[in-house]
Parts: sequence; structure tokens; C-alpha cells
Amino acid sequence: MKTWGNIEIQSLKKTAFLCSQKCPAEIVLKSFDWAKEQRETGNCIVCGNHSQIEKDVFEILLKGKQPLILILARCMKTRWEPEIENAVNEKRLLVISPFEKETKRITRETAEIRNKKIIEISDKIVIGYKSKNGQLEKLLTRIEYEQL
Repeated sequence: MKTWGNIEIQSLKKTAFLCSQKCPAEIVLKSFDWAKEQRETGNCIVCGNHSQIEKDVFEILLKGKQPLILILARCMKTRWEPEIENAVNEKRLLVISPFEKETKRITRETAEIRNKKIIEISDKIVIGYKSKNGQLEKLLTRIEYEQL
């Protein structure tokens, strides 16, 4: 497992945010409101930044000052967006990749491994939306979570 950023963030109480690739419009709005609330209260959030809604939620959170953990479904990138570099330099972001450098593409399998890692390290799970019979629904069968 590779890390980049402030590893001390791992010791904080963490809330995971996960969402299926496709979700209804009202869930998008609820997710944005939830992200803004988390940003304002300073809660540490663990994101995957894979589905569009997860990316949007991560971007909202990145504009705040609270600690964040980003878990990748591929190897550690070598170049990052300035916002991510700034958050790492401010010691409020930890990026984790459970993959070796050969895993450059995101697949269904790597996304599942990433989601399991997000759940494993989080104290609380928040689900924006899970598609019926989708990968996320299958992963959550025996896990307690909060639905937006």
C-alpha cells in the first residue's frame, strides 16, 4: 500500500462516502448538501473519487479545510492537480493506493478493492445511492451504513 500526504489523518474518526455510478438527480443535490455540511463541520471524509458524484463531492470537500482521505482504484499517480497538491502541502489530505505501479487502469475489480479499503478504514459509512443489484449493493450486504 502506497501513501502520500499526512498519515496522521488515519487516526481521526472517519466517515466514508460512496455512491453508485448512476444516481437520481435528487440524490446529487442531497450529496452536494451533505458534502457542504461535512466541510463546514470539519469532519474527516474518506472518498474514492471514481463515480461522477464521488468526484463532485470530493471537489466540494477539497475547497474546505477539513482533513480528507482519497483512496485510489489504481496505482499512485505521478502528477496531480494543483488543488490536491495544495491540500497535501497543507497536511490535510492523505492519498492511499492499495495497488502496485503496474495497476494503471481502473477496473471493476480494482474499484471493488478500493471500496472495501474505504469501508475498512472508516468509522461510519454514508451512501449517496446504490444501484439495485449493483457492485456497491453487493458489497454492503452485511455492513451498517447511512443512506442519504
